[in-house]
Amino acid sequence: MISLMINGKETRVDADPNTPLLWVLRDHLQLTGTKYGCGIAQCGSCTVHLDGRAVRSCVTQVSTAIGKQITTIEGLAESTLGKTVQSAWQEVDVPQCGYCQSGQIMAAAALLKEHPHPSEAQITAAMDGILCRCGTYNRVRSAIQKAAAQQGGGK
Repeated sequence: MISLMINGKETRVDADPNTPLLWVLRDHLQLTGTKYGCGIAQCGSCTVHLDGRAVRSCVTQVSTAIGKQITTIEGLAESTLGKTVQSAWQEVDVPQCGYCQSGQIMAAAALLKEHPHPSEAQITAAMDGILCRCGTYNRVRSAIQKAAAQQGGGK
């Protein structure tokens, strides 16, 4: 049994330590907000926070997460920052098909936590590689700027 701290709650799971964190979250714990996209850390749909840092859960072994705080989109939704980012996402009308949204929001929240006043370059770097089939990249950028302003950061 592996003990994990997920969304502020200790959880025990019977999984091989080499199992990708994504599959433990989705298959063992039914936390399906984290999406499977490519399986090779290229699309970002599987992004979660590990000790506040955005990581691709499809290539992160569950053993790497032992002793660390794991936050999924479900947990982020309960935080003030998560609510602010999700609200900005809705106000700017970012979601289209929605498949990449949890990864986009997780990456944006990690950026805003680290840089409450993100520059254009910081936004670009943080969101680089989070693929959106619908091409809403300009809306994503606008939503991040709006969330920064709503939380007292940004321009």
